[in-house]
Amino acid sequence: MNTATLSMPASEANVSGALLVGSMPLADSAAVFTFAAQHLGRHLRRIPDGETGSRINWTQWQVGVFKAVDALESEMFDAGYLRRPKFRIKAGKSAGDIVFPPLGYASAARESYRTFRALKRSGVIADRTRFQVCLPTPVAPVTIFVFPEFQRAIEPLYEAAMLHELDAIVAYIPPNELAIQWDTAIEFAILEGVLPHSFDHPETDLIARLIRLGNSVPLPVELGFHLCYGDSGGRHFKEPADASKLVAVTNGILNGLTRSLDWLHLPVPKERADEAYFAPLKKLAIEARTELYLGLVHAADGVAGTQARIAAARNFAPRFGVATECGCGRRIPETLPELMAIHAAVSSPID
Repeated sequence: MNTATLSMPASEANVSGALLVGSMPLADSAAVFTFAAQHLGRHLRRIPDGETGSRINWTQWQVGVFKAVDALESEMFDAGYLRRPKFRIKAGKSAGDIVFPPLGYASAARESYRTFRALKRSGVIADRTRFQVCLPTPVAPVTIFVFPEFQRAIEPLYEAAMLHELDAIVAYIPPNELAIQWDTAIEFAILEGVLPHSFDHPETDLIARLIRLGNSVPLPVELGFHLCYGDSGGRHFKEPADASKLVAVTNGILNGLTRSLDWLHLPVPKERADEAYFAPLKKLAIEARTELYLGLVHAADGVAGTQARIAAARNFAPRFGVATECGCGRRIPETLPELMAIHAAVSSPID
């Protein structure tokens, strides 16, 4: 099927724009920017750099950061489909001995922005398009790489290091060209009871952290949250019963934000074209100016399956754009053009 030749039905004209969640399995940021502009340029307000190279598998590259901390030691830990190191504070050391080196997010953003700026000046990228920088919430690498009994001590130090990265990104990239997305996945693994953790009141504690991260992004830099149930090993860590936890966390964030939320991304499992999954969206308290993107584009069932999910969602979310559930980093590169064509077929351009 040539999805690029399909047009969006008039009945779905309220489906506008697309979001690229983050990672993309291409050679480098130049390839990602060029590919995105060519295939979805008129549908995109922002383009990420694809988290290429060592960053392609989300937080896995942060193992090197933890290994560089002299006060930490590790042992291999079985995480299901893979084995990874897990860290603890060395005997005789304390949290006061922990000094994180630069995490690498700021240096990657600076390098990618230089490419982004050059492609914008040459006309490949539209002038209105922002550079989207995707950052994991600090809870993610700490929960993944630190034994639970040491997470309380280490998490504030890693968060401080991440916010230092954010400050460096904001200082380098013009604010009217920058968009920051906080990737929020491990939080839902904790809320769904999948991962061990050190929180006394998980939902309250996690929302407080997300509010803090959101408010750390200064205006006029744009702010977005990508909420996720993961795709490690090609599957969710748990299939959500419906969108209720996504809505509860979002509304909790909104209750504490002192700045605007520019966009929100929520995942939609490919099996869920039923109204029950989307019904909690009726309680979503986002403002009209906040763009909602639903991750209901799945390559497995193409345009037809995507339109079925759109039809169910429209009863509870009158206006939204489309996206995949998670980043594309684990996909086969040759499948990307067809996947982008599905986005374009089911949504209208933003300009």
